[in-house]
Amino acid sequence: MITEIQIHKPKPMVSINDAGVFDGTSSIGINIKTLEANGPVLITRFYIDGLLLLSALKRHLNNKLPNTTFKEQRAYRGAYHKMSNLVLIEIVAHRLHVKKAPAIGWLEKLYPETADFFLTFPQIQGLNSAWQWYKNGISIPLLRNKIHPYYGTYFPTRFDHLELFDQWLKRYNGPKKTAIDVGVGSGVLSFQMIAQGFQKVFGTDTNPNAVVGLNEFMGATKLSRKLELDIGSLFGKFDKQTELIVFNPPWLPESHLLDNMDQAIYYNENLFPDFFEAAKQRLLPNGKLVLIFSNLAQITNVTKGHPIEKELAEGGRFLLEKCYKKKVKGASEKTKRDQRWRASEEVELWVLIHNKITLLQSEN
Repeated sequence: MITEIQIHKPKPMVSINDAGVFDGTSSIGINIKTLEANGPVLITRFYIDGLLLLSALKRHLNNKLPNTTFKEQRAYRGAYHKMSNLVLIEIVAHRLHVKKAPAIGWLEKLYPETADFFLTFPQIQGLNSAWQWYKNGISIPLLRNKIHPYYGTYFPTRFDHLELFDQWLKRYNGPKKTAIDVGVGSGVLSFQMIAQGFQKVFGTDTNPNAVVGLNEFMGATKLSRKLELDIGSLFGKFDKQTELIVFNPPWLPESHLLDNMDQAIYYNENLFPDFFEAAKQRLLPNGKLVLIFSNLAQITNVTKGHPIEKELAEGGRFLLEKCYKKKVKGASEKTKRDQRWRASEEVELWVLIHNKITLLQSEN
């Protein structure tokens, strides 16, 4: 059940004007020209017609745009995002108004007061996939039970960084009274900590869907007494000191090549300085600060800078205790993206401790 919290969801369109129509028989070429001219196209007959049009759009863009390097791939995805989101589909009585369409429970769950509206076809694809994940659950190799990610919530599809964190947790011999999970997402890192004996974990996220989804998933179980959540930036309302702070931040710096910035993937220039300053205030004197990161931005030439290395070199707040690295598994042979850089990718687990000199100076 949706709470009073403002859930992130696709904005419904109650009406559309001057839209082209694709019913499986009209010209794909004409409809692509309509999309290029920023005109909407409505799918009216079969659900698969929307898939056919988007597939044709990809072929069209592949012929027009280079799609080899990492930066070219991002530019291609930006162009596809813009044009594909002009392809629309109608919802009537919380169901897709085309034949042979999937049943998507989110249409009623997220829009209880709006039964008839329009959404873009990629939004519908996202809702459909998210419904299957939510309904059927997703197995995470390091967790006993499946997770059921709420719509619009980040969940891991690769597990190298989770394995690295699990290995570190099993070696951790410090106190386990409390921990803070910054950017809790679907809760995987928190669940790992609880499984390793932490009595209480405080999780925060700027995404309300993550918090609503986790609260719904936990219900009134014992787990709900071990994981307390808050919607907020960085540490949210949690201002007490703790023995362990864990942060799996975005791995890529924010870019203006894409129209929609996903805060789970891209970080802005203020994120790390703000985080380290706030973490300094909340980490107990002998506590550990653990950051899970990657060299992805460096090996793909998105940036030469590394925000954690910069903090250690210039911030003066923390010292490096240990950095563990693990090569990632190769890309799936099914992927269509050129990911030759994956051979050089490593996930990183940074363990930082207080710089006792600056800690004493701040206390005095």
